[in-house]
Amino acid sequence: MEPEKKSHGALIGSIIIIIILIIGGIYIWQSKVKNVAKEEQEMQEVPSPITDELNSLDQDINSLDINTELDVVNIE
Repeated sequence: MEPEKKSHGALIGSIIIIIILIIGGIYIWQSKVKNVAKEEQEMQEVPSPITDELNSLDQDINSLDINTELDVVNIE
């Protein structure tokens, strides 16, 4: 009677497939992280027109407050 030979081919094939899937997942994850970082950098570099308008309105309000304070000081 000959002993049965065990084949490890299926196990080795499964391990190789799992390793390839893990490497692919890491690659996709890293590319998404780079895209998010790039989008955040672009958003910080380009101020929106709304932000510019709000800043100018804030400066106008501050100058009006200063003028009002000066008028009050002049009246007294």
